[in-house]
Order: sequence, then C-alpha cells, then structure tokens
Amino acid sequence: METPEVNVVVVGGGIIGLATAHQIMLRFPDHQVIVLEKEKVLAQHQSGRNSGVLHSGIYYQPGSLKSINCREGRLAMQTFCEHNDIPHEVCGKVIVATEENELGRLDEIYRRGHKNGVDCAKLNADQLRAIEPYCRGIAAVHVKAAGIVDYRRVCFRLCELILENGGEIHTDTQLLGVSNVSNQIVIETSKGAFQTSLLVNCAGLQSDRVAKMCGHQPEVKIVPFRGEYYELSEKAEHLCRNLIYPVPDPAFPFLGIHVTRTIFGSVECGPNAVLAFAREGYRKWDVNLRDLWDAVGYRGFHKLAAKHWSVGFEEIRRSYFQSAFLSSLQRLIPAVRGKDLIAAPAGVRAQAVRKDGTLVDDFVFQKEGNFIHVLNAPSPAATASLNIGAFIAEQSADVLNT
Repeated sequence: METPEVNVVVVGGGIIGLATAHQIMLRFPDHQVIVLEKEKVLAQHQSGRNSGVLHSGIYYQPGSLKSINCREGRLAMQTFCEHNDIPHEVCGKVIVATEENELGRLDEIYRRGHKNGVDCAKLNADQLRAIEPYCRGIAAVHVKAAGIVDYRRVCFRLCELILENGGEIHTDTQLLGVSNVSNQIVIETSKGAFQTSLLVNCAGLQSDRVAKMCGHQPEVKIVPFRGEYYELSEKAEHLCRNLIYPVPDPAFPFLGIHVTRTIFGSVECGPNAVLAFAREGYRKWDVNLRDLWDAVGYRGFHKLAAKHWSVGFEEIRRSYFQSAFLSSLQRLIPAVRGKDLIAAPAGVRAQAVRKDGTLVDDFVFQKEGNFIHVLNAPSPAATASLNIGAFIAEQSADVLNT
C-alpha cells in the first residue's frame, strides 16, 4: 500500500496541537495538515483538566516567550471565543499578600504587569474587601484583564475548523516510530504510515519522548506533577466572587493554591503540586514504572529534590491531609471550612526540568530541520495557544515554502 503524503503532521490533539494545525492551515491554505492523537477523544490531558483561567501575562519576565505570547494570545483567544460563541468572561482577579514579607514580591509583580502592558492596580486591604469581601489580605494587585473560559470547547471548535478547511484529525492513533529519509519524514502509527515534509511535536506530557523518537536530544526532561483540586460546596461558593491568587514563590513556576470561579459557576481551590507516579496519573496511586523511573532516575530531579525538599514535603503533606490543604486555603479565605471542600478531578502538569535541577519557567521550542518540538508549554499555554500556533506557523515557513 502506498504511504499517504501530507505537508504537515502535528502530533498531539490538545489545545496547542489543534491551535498549531489551525494556524498553519490559515497561513498555508493549500497545504494538507493532519493531527495525530493517541486518545480516543481530544483534549484529554492538560487541555481538558485545567482551571479554565484566561491569564493576563502579569507574572512573567518582560520579553520572555510567556509574556509576549500570553498578552497577545489572550486577546486572540477572546476574539476567537467571541466569533465562535464560546462561553468566556473577563472578570478580573486579585493577587493577594497576606504577610508583610510578601509585599516586596507583590510590588515586583505590579512592576512586571506595567512593563508587560497589563491593566492592573494596587489595592489596600479595604479596597481588596470591596472586590472580594471574604478574602483576607493586607494588600493586593487587581488584574482587570484576567478571565475564565471553557478550553475544552475551544479545542472542539478548533477541531471543527480544521476539518471544515480540509484537514484531518486521527484519534486513537498511537505514534510508533519516526524516520527521516531524503528530507522526507516517515511516520509509523497504529493506524498506518504517513509521509510528511514537517512534523510538529505538541505531545505535552510525552513531548520529550516524541523528540527522542524523532532522533533528537531534547534539552529538557518532562517530570509530571499532579495538581490536586477541591471544589467549594454550593453553600460556600459565595466566598469567592471571581479569581483569588496568593503571591507566588519566585523560585517555582507554580502560582500556589488559588481560588477560581469557573465558567460553569463552580469554584475550584488548588492545585496542590506533587510528583505524579505516572505521566498520565490522575489518582494518587496511579503508577507507571517506566514513567516513575524516568523521573526519579533523572539527575536533574535529584538536584531539584535536594534543593527544594522542604517545599516538596509541604506539598505531600497537603496532598494526604485535607487539614493542611485547608490551612493554606484559609490564609486567603478564613471563612472556608473543611466541610466546604469537595474532592475534584486532578490534572498533571508536564513540567520541564533541566539537568542542573532548574524548573523551566518559560516556553521551550526546539527546531531541528523539518521538526519542531514544543518541549515546555505550561500555564499560560492554553491562554496563549493561538499565538503559539501562529509562532510555530511562522517557524514552519522555511520548510513549507520550499
């Protein structure tokens, strides 16, 4: 049987893969694009298991890929949602200092926000309570541009647009092997082979493995962290009007336990972040021995654990003792009680770690000839996905214009 030839193969049917396929098709309308997804349904992992926040770009180092793509990507996402009748709301959020020693970091976030062009304002305790009456804090930054959205709906609409414009999406299709012969890429899958001029790796939790399958050495390794959430009971939902965040620790690319209203009206609390024993392990006792050894056998993880063991211990304590989680949450909202917390589905974050133990805090794209690998796309990747897709389309031009 003759191997089908296409111009572009995108590996991964999450929001980054779908946005990339969509943007490549907009830029190169005469090119054939297909998306390969190993699951039976799209957006089953990070894209369908996040808190649905539309981020503003306030936290990120000015000039970084995160800051640039988040700011422009948020506007693109809002426009996309408006044009496609996808539920979303720009509701604003507060970043709250609860202790004096957090004020310096809060001021730095405010300065970054202005450098990044984010509409934000400083609040005193009284002003904070006017916005979030049940929130405890001595100062805050109000970020007016933040919002909420249903990213799963975004993914499904992107899927429809890809199909309407002549693209293909192959679900339940496992990538088995990749070879590069005479500048043409041959892709072996569980549903047959494809030949292509360009492969874009948007495999998320499996992105470093896909890069290795393509014959490349990724500059980072994916270490999975499970984000554990609770929902507030219906009687306690009034304790949070919109989005409440703590001042994050600058040593980590996590934003700390926060409280966020979703587009569906529920209120989520979390996430707690602990090492997952499987890259797709959403329950505490989900174990994949290959995934576990890949993480704990990695020198970069050893250095990370040695440097930040106390923080890791605290995350584990919150994972196994609801009282510890509740205590952290009550720093922001003292009125919340244990009876108000309902266990909610967890997510797993694909966190890139370098060999020196550094947690990578920016997007990482690695281009190797006619391969493009997205090796780190944590939050705010969903917010920035359309802009990331446009960036990858631009990076594809030298291959697709030949």
